[in-house]
Amino acid sequence: MSKRLTERQFQLLERLYANSKTTKVYSVSKSQAEIAQELKISRQALSIHLRKLKAAKYVRTGRGFVDITPEGITALGRSTVEAFVHVRVNPQNRNQAYSVAAEAGANEVYRVTGDSDVVAIVEYSNLDNFLKRLSGVQGVSETRAFVIIEKLK
Repeated sequence: MSKRLTERQFQLLERLYANSKTTKVYSVSKSQAEIAQELKISRQALSIHLRKLKAAKYVRTGRGFVDITPEGITALGRSTVEAFVHVRVNPQNRNQAYSVAAEAGANEVYRVTGDSDVVAIVEYSNLDNFLKRLSGVQGVSETRAFVIIEKLK
């Protein structure tokens, strides 16, 4: 059920969209109280740490959300660079390949038509592990990885 927008609201959304850029956000699906409990610290201590991380631009916070920024991901020694992995699989082994691709840490897995049977989007820092796991699946005849260098549009 979608809400009807006024003409001005529609114009505003269009203007915001036209002036926006795509960013990758890693959203935390737990409450700050849950995170504090997992870390065995008080909610107040967590708040202090989050403020410092926010000042360093490693996280964004607000009412009910914590997002890790690309700078935060880099500080963890991980990469926000992704790769497209094209996979050819014998038809009888496709379901196993889909499962392994999801379990091996692909961000997204697509069943496609054409020269490939599966396309997975994988973080570069996980690419070697992903390819090793997927190549161990019976029936996988080919994997091709394309690392994203730059988004052009």
